[in-house]
Amino acid sequence: MLTIAQITDLHVTTRDDPLSQLRNQQRLRQVLRSIHELRPRPVAIIASGDLVDHGRADEYAALKSILSEAEIPIYFGVGNHDRRAPFLEAFGGPMARCDANGFVQYAVDLGGLRLVVCDTLEEGKNGSGFDAARAAWLAETLDQDAQTPTVVVLHHPPILSGVQWMDPDPDAPWIGLLADVLASRDQVRVVLCGHVHRAFHGLLAGRLVATSPATSIQVTLDLSDIDPQRPDGREILVAEPPGYVLVVADGGRVTTHVCVAGEFEPAVAYTRPFKMD
Repeated sequence: MLTIAQITDLHVTTRDDPLSQLRNQQRLRQVLRSIHELRPRPVAIIASGDLVDHGRADEYAALKSILSEAEIPIYFGVGNHDRRAPFLEAFGGPMARCDANGFVQYAVDLGGLRLVVCDTLEEGKNGSGFDAARAAWLAETLDQDAQTPTVVVLHHPPILSGVQWMDPDPDAPWIGLLADVLASRDQVRVVLCGHVHRAFHGLLAGRLVATSPATSIQVTLDLSDIDPQRPDGREILVAEPPGYVLVVADGGRVTTHVCVAGEFEPAVAYTRPFKMD
C-alpha cells in the first residue's frame, strides 16, 4: 500500500494583503504538518495549482521557502492564478516538467501508482484552457502505460459542484475532449482537481473526479441561483479549516479520503483487542 497527498489552491501571496499573506501561509504550514504526521507517511505530495495568488516571482520565492520545510517530494501543477514563466523559474525540473508545447504536464511512476499531471492554465483567464493539443498529449501519455493504476491531476474540475459562480459550462468543449480521452482508458482510477476550494465528487466518462478543499480559505456552500451582474450580499468565501485529499493505492484498488488539517483531541484510544470480521 502507498499513499499520496493532494494539496491545492495555496494562494501564497506577499505584499498586497497582509491578512491573506499571514493566513494563507499559516494554513499551508498546518496542512503540511498534518500530512507529515500521517502513518504511513505519503510517498509524494501533488500541489495541483493556484500555488500563488498573482503569479509573481516574489510569491513563488515565498512559497519555495515554505515548501523547503517539507520532507516529502512535492510535484506541481499550475492553475489560473499561476504564471508559467515565474513558476518554472522557481520550480522547473523533475517535479514540474513541460511537454513539447511548453505546457506544465508530465507523468511520474511512484511504484505501483502512476501520476499524470495536466496543464489547464489559460493565462489571463479563470476558466480551463484544456484544448486539443493537451488532450492529444494526455491520450498519448496514458497509452504509454495501460496497466499501472493511474491518477490524472488537473486544476479545473470537469464536473459541476452546484456553486454556480465557480462552475464551468457543462457543455464546454474542453470537458468533451477530456471525457473522450478518459472513456477508453481503464487504468485511470481517479481524476484529482482543485479550483473550487471545496471537496466534492462526481463522474466523468465513468471515472471518479475528486476535488480537494483548499489549503487557503474555502468557498461557501451556497447552491442557490446567483446573478453575476447583481451582487446580493451573500457570503462567498468562508474560513473553514484547511484540507487536502489523501489517495490510497493498494494493488489495483485506489481510494480517496478528504482530510481536515488541524489539532484535534483523541476521542477513543486502542487499549484492548477487537475482532475484525
